[in-house]
Amino acid sequence: MPSDSKIRLFFISVALVITLGSCNKKNDVIPDTYVNFTLDLNDPRFVDLSVFGGSVAVDSRTIISGTAAGYDGNGIIICYGVDEFYAYDRTCPHDYVVNGLSIKVSIDPKNSTIAICPKCGTKYGLTEGGTPASGVGRYPLKNYKTIQQGNSVIVWN
Repeated sequence: MPSDSKIRLFFISVALVITLGSCNKKNDVIPDTYVNFTLDLNDPRFVDLSVFGGSVAVDSRTIISGTAAGYDGNGIIICYGVDEFYAYDRTCPHDYVVNGLSIKVSIDPKNSTIAICPKCGTKYGLTEGGTPASGVGRYPLKNYKTIQQGNSVIVWN
């Protein structure tokens, strides 16, 4: 009988480790890269961020101070939603997971609240947390934190 209780304790321990380990998994499939920069909303390059659904793409050439390259230098999309800003890595998570490729998504020229992957065709909702709106993609775009302070938007991870 003592060995039966040890076996039971072993299985309970294994189940606990598996359960706790699965709770810490992130949905981000794009590897982390350091991001920390500030956008000046008075800068004419960012005028699109003054209206709901307005979006801009930035990269290390666009930003004067900080780091904005995103994963593999693909850049970051900033979008203005309802009283808040969203920031997403421009690397398509579907092509990264499925094909190991670093494909840059672009803002849809017909609808600035959508980003489109030129390879897999997945459309991502920029005011919807970067989730796939249509196409084969199943993972959301990698999100970065944002905060507005006066006429500036700070983006970081």
